[in-house]
Amino acid sequence: MKRITTLVLSLTTVGLSALAGGLLHNTNQHIAFMRMMARGASHEIDAVYTNPAGLAFMDHDGWTLSLNIQSASQRRDVLTTFALFPEADHTRLYKGKAEAPVLPSLYGAYKKDRWTFSGFFGITGGGGKCDFDSGLPMFDAAVMAGVAAQTKPLISQFPQAAALFPQGYVDPSFYDIESAMKGRQYIFGLQLGGTYKILDWMSAYAGFRMNYFNGNYSGHISASANDKLKGAVGQMLPLVQQYAPEYVPVLSGMAGEGGLAKVALDCSQTGWGVTPIIGVDLVWKGFTLAAKYEFKTNLNIENDNKTFENDVPDAFKEKMADYKHGVNTPSDLPAVFYAALGYEFIPHKLRATVEYHYYDDKHAEMAHDKQKALRHGTHEVLAGVEWDINKMFTVSAGAQNTDYGLSDQFQTHTSFSCDSYSIGFGGAVNLSEKVKLNVGYFWTTYKDYDRSETDYFGTTLPGKDTYSRTNKVFGAGIDFKF
Repeated sequence: MKRITTLVLSLTTVGLSALAGGLLHNTNQHIAFMRMMARGASHEIDAVYTNPAGLAFMDHDGWTLSLNIQSASQRRDVLTTFALFPEADHTRLYKGKAEAPVLPSLYGAYKKDRWTFSGFFGITGGGGKCDFDSGLPMFDAAVMAGVAAQTKPLISQFPQAAALFPQGYVDPSFYDIESAMKGRQYIFGLQLGGTYKILDWMSAYAGFRMNYFNGNYSGHISASANDKLKGAVGQMLPLVQQYAPEYVPVLSGMAGEGGLAKVALDCSQTGWGVTPIIGVDLVWKGFTLAAKYEFKTNLNIENDNKTFENDVPDAFKEKMADYKHGVNTPSDLPAVFYAALGYEFIPHKLRATVEYHYYDDKHAEMAHDKQKALRHGTHEVLAGVEWDINKMFTVSAGAQNTDYGLSDQFQTHTSFSCDSYSIGFGGAVNLSEKVKLNVGYFWTTYKDYDRSETDYFGTTLPGKDTYSRTNKVFGAGIDFKF
């Protein structure tokens, strides 16, 4: 039997979505964000990323540095109902675990009179690995449907086989599927730029971020005959040898290790792109109005295949072509607009910020124009409050709501997102006039996404998925002035 090689047909990425932010961005780069969320009006060192124009209003001339470490844990589960699943209700749960135990970021700024020069390094997208130890439903379903379709003609030629295969094909009770899937994805960002205080109440920023993509996606799937199928093949073999000897190799192959399906993939991907960034910051009577715009980043990722299955049915060759060695796939970072309004209710004591982000995802090119399936770009609304209890202690809290504009055509098992809201809180301790310790924690609550189709990932059979996620992040960092 020709192998059913379906593992990589829909493998664009094992999506490691951003911990906070749009589909491809991590906006939680500094611990101050984790504990307040809305930092778009910041005039502290974290503004290098969140409000670079605001660096002109820092309260310290000279160098300011910041080192931040975060640890994130996610669950990405798929609950699937498919007619060929052997469970009583034809439903099974696939569990995915994403871990990013260390997410570092480094900030630096040098302020002198009206000029401030700044830099940032961090993991601005992706940020960890995701493991599906029991595979993914789209692959299991494709194998089951493929085995059924390919064994029906053989069994139908032998009425005597009806007692051995009552379904009329080799159903999942005759074989065992062993599969696993994992991915690793990082977008490293190095940002440099300059800020100038144009007027005492207005400043502007211009800079760029160099983005380097590094990922690896690997997995395997094998469907092998169990004792039940081996016994049935043993009973059918004499009959086939007598009346249809041309089918003997097919029948014998079914009983071998991985004889029903066997494929493995190990594909690394790399790519790079540059993001131009501009920003403006206005300060007046306790109010801060800030905006930042990141231009679209043209980013292509190139395949480096270490393991690849080439012996595939003709119908699959076009899709498999995406994963050949050296193939480039578009994965643009969208243009992003950030706007924030901050106000100090009590000067140097109590302040709050409201903020809005828009990610223009529909105009960022993805593989096979997948972006066109989105209903709209990503909208985010954030709010946060911060209170200096005294000169030593600060506490803060905030929230963020994210709406991705998702659709059934956009979602896949290998890369799915869910609308969400996040809550963060934490505090800071001024260990001295020049050293500040930040700690923060936030979690994200996701809205389950239900997806149904009559032709489930090309199997010609109906199926239904429920995508669900969890996310928890803890972090600590330290700021230095000198």
